Amino acid sequence: QRFIHSGHSGEVIQATRNAYSPNCRIFFMKSRKQIIATVASVCVAASSFAFAQGQAPAPAPTITGIEVQYAGPATVSKSRILANMRTQVGKPYSDLAVEEDIRNLYGTGSIANVRIYGEPQADGVKVIVVVQTKASVKAVKIEGASEIKEKALRKLLVTKPGEQLTESNLETDRQKILEAYRERGFKDTKVTASTALDEANNKVTVTYAISESAKTIVKHIRFEGNASIQESELRKQLKTKPHSILSVFTKAGRLDSEKLSEDVQTLKEYYQNRGYLDVKIGDPQVERVDAKADVDLIFPVNEGAQYHVGKIIITGAKVYRPEQIAAQLKLQSGAIYSPKAVGDDAKTIGDMLGSKGYVDAQVTPESSPGGRLVNNITYRVEEGTQSYVQRINISGNTRTKDKVLRRELAVAPGEVYNTVRVEASKQRLQNLNYFERVDVYPSDTGTPGTKDVNVVVNEKHTGSLNFGAGFSSIDKLLGFVEVTQSNFDITDWPHFVGGGQRFRTRLQYGTSRKDFIVSLTEPYFLDYQLAVGGEAFYHDASFLSSVYNQRNVGFDLFTRKAIDEFLAWRLDYRLENIDIYNVNKDASEIIRNEEGSRLKSQVGPSLTYDSRDSVFLSRRGTRAELSTYVAGGPLGGDIDIYGFDLEASHYILLPWDTILTLSGEIAAVSTWSSGKEVPIFDRLYLGGSNNLRGFKFRDIGPKDNHGQPIGGDSLARATVEYTYPIIDRVRGAFFFDAGVVNAGSYDYGASDLASDAGIGVRLDLPIGPIRLDYGIPVQKGDSTSNSGHFNFNIGYQY
Repeated sequence: QRFIHSGHSGEVIQATRNAYSPNCRIFFMKSRKQIIATVASVCVAASSFAFAQGQAPAPAPTITGIEVQYAGPATVSKSRILANMRTQVGKPYSDLAVEEDIRNLYGTGSIANVRIYGEPQADGVKVIVVVQTKASVKAVKIEGASEIKEKALRKLLVTKPGEQLTESNLETDRQKILEAYRERGFKDTKVTASTALDEANNKVTVTYAISESAKTIVKHIRFEGNASIQESELRKQLKTKPHSILSVFTKAGRLDSEKLSEDVQTLKEYYQNRGYLDVKIGDPQVERVDAKADVDLIFPVNEGAQYHVGKIIITGAKVYRPEQIAAQLKLQSGAIYSPKAVGDDAKTIGDMLGSKGYVDAQVTPESSPGGRLVNNITYRVEEGTQSYVQRINISGNTRTKDKVLRRELAVAPGEVYNTVRVEASKQRLQNLNYFERVDVYPSDTGTPGTKDVNVVVNEKHTGSLNFGAGFSSIDKLLGFVEVTQSNFDITDWPHFVGGGQRFRTRLQYGTSRKDFIVSLTEPYFLDYQLAVGGEAFYHDASFLSSVYNQRNVGFDLFTRKAIDEFLAWRLDYRLENIDIYNVNKDASEIIRNEEGSRLKSQVGPSLTYDSRDSVFLSRRGTRAELSTYVAGGPLGGDIDIYGFDLEASHYILLPWDTILTLSGEIAAVSTWSSGKEVPIFDRLYLGGSNNLRGFKFRDIGPKDNHGQPIGGDSLARATVEYTYPIIDRVRGAFFFDAGVVNAGSYDYGASDLASDAGIGVRLDLPIGPIRLDYGIPVQKGDSTSNSGHFNFNIGYQY
């Protein structure tokens, strides 16, 4: 019995069939230059022939030895080859075992060719294994790279010196290099991969040859054929953006074929959702602008006609009457037809039924012609049966405690299976930011009318270490390092994770301030929806005044409770030692009298209303906060004061994504009990980048005889700001600020009113938000400013 190996597959197959059986098994293996046909086994061999003649099959011969031979350099050891084989000395020879051995050897990824055959011996069979190993990589060369550093390209490569060479890795590397160039705007760059074999040691030198193209930069984006929708609106839908001065941060201006395909589909959906169902968006045209690689991008548009909604028909509804359902739909007869709105309305019907426990309800929308440019809509409803929650099963939370998840759920066993509340529960869990993925779905229980709620989560790391630097016109240069854990557990030594608490510590050091903060918050104190927390702090600031420094050391304890979706109250207790030191010897007597340290014990309730659509770029809604406080008296300490601060901002979205912001503040502080005057660090100030931007920091309000700010006991201010988009991530601003600080408590006379007007720029960059403002005084009030003032903020703001 002998296995036949040849480079000519047809001859091997025919020879095997002639000698043994037409059903023999042949294995094929592709290499880069040829297809090698290997006979893995010869089916039944001589014993099969004997069996076909009616004779009993001969027993399988015993393997007396295994010899490994190399065709070329031996880059894989014999022991590794034998370790991947079932065929062993002393065992009966098996065709099936040989087949599996061949598969296993190819599966190692180190073998290019292999053949196994047996040589008859007097006492059995000797197995010969002939292998040709794959070449290993001697060196990797990159030629022609100048626009991207060779070091950066090497980091992308899978192929490394000393590793086995594979065709798939070569192509993967080639594509990665191409993608790196395309991402940087070198759209027409060519990359070829070649190999040079050193046959003496079976090592290959891999060369990636790069033919760099000129950088393709999109200067303008135009549309042709858009009669009903303005170009500015269409551009907002695109991922491809024209080049701008901020492209170094935003990467705008790069031409990416994948993004272009997505842009075409996005434009099509945008038109269809405005009733233009027959719209056609042609392939984007690239028009060369000049001899460089600058191009204009042109999107051909054929809008077609606009469709409207005809009749709305609802069938199969029993829980709700059709007219009840129709009243909740956004699309009504005569409205502009929108596929997205149809889908949203189908979901609305599903949510209506789901809120009643009809978990398996199906709502299928269908569209049909209802006349010229009119589509009728039919919603076919299959309600199913009402279900109740039997159990809530939670899995996947390897670190987070079960109770942390359960307290976020808006459903409980025994209640109607409300799909709207279940979806809200999923959103709450996602908002915790503890999990990579959250899945919530129902499952049958075997009991009619009941469902289990299954919550499956995939945990992620919730701790972070951040460090960096920032700058502002108030704080100057500032560096910081911060450690946070949003899923902290103070009882879980030594891991401290999984309890849903929030821990934060921050150290920052700058030219004008030094700060250290440690804080811990328990959002569900004693498993009630009541947040309790505390903070220990150290603040040392020299930016508050040019003639003294101020140091605050202490702690703050608080409790917070949400009243409804927008409203919450908070109660704080704060104990701190405040030290005025390093007072300039030429400072006024008023300020020198403030030198020294005092203990302050203060309690303060506050109420917050926040309905903003976003805390980062608010376009709609209102945020208002009323804070009150009292210090001293029965609370102890050296300071006896009380006061309040009411601050509010209202955001109005206007056409073309412009935003009007109206904000104001009123505050007062006074003494009580044995207090004689309000300390300088508790007085009120205006001026600077956070309020009146046309004036220096703290420049609005009473001053000593040297012109140094000493603050007042009453404050009122108002701001009107209008922002508008310039390009992506950049907004312009016009603003007007006005305010007054008076020495007496509850004195809001406007005799010293100060105001300013100015312009600004808002940049939303990956390095953080940047705000640039230039304000010019309109009414100087009691300030010492003589000209406009520039304000600059970047990065972290305390």
